[in-house]
Amino acid sequence: MAEITTRRLRLRRAAIGDLEAMHSVLSNAEAMRYWSSPPHTDLEQTRQWLAAMIAASPLESDDFVVEYAGEVIGKAGCWRIAEIGLIFHPDAWGLGLAREAASAVIERTFDLFPIEAIWADVDPRNTACLHLLEGLGFAEVRRAERTCKVGEAWCDSVYLALKRPVG
Repeated sequence: MAEITTRRLRLRRAAIGDLEAMHSVLSNAEAMRYWSSPPHTDLEQTRQWLAAMIAASPLESDDFVVEYAGEVIGKAGCWRIAEIGLIFHPDAWGLGLAREAASAVIERTFDLFPIEAIWADVDPRNTACLHLLEGLGFAEVRRAERTCKVGEAWCDSVYLALKRPVG
């Protein structure tokens, strides 16, 4: 079973027992502010989301729930090889946990997959995420308008890439 351990985090494959913890994240309006869907309004939405995460082929997805101090606080990984995605409960923000998780995911992704780059699609209003990714070495590749409709609102995208390290 795939697992990543960092100094403070345990990243592991999702399990059905993660339903309540992930619902706490995915139903949180602040956490979901720049996500690709509106906050989950009921447990069934999260159950379906989690079931898809669990069932994803390892050839197409390398995604993890993130535990901190024994509690699931979010998810990090390449939900599509090689597109990174992160979401954490706001209670875990500001502690450097997203950077720690993303760094571990990046290292694993380049170790396991013969890809030239890892990609990210970020809402341009999500300055915290842009700052995080740029600090990890991602560079902006392009911007596009009206790329994703979330609820009734269209959102734009900033596309970033992190090239495979040389050597």
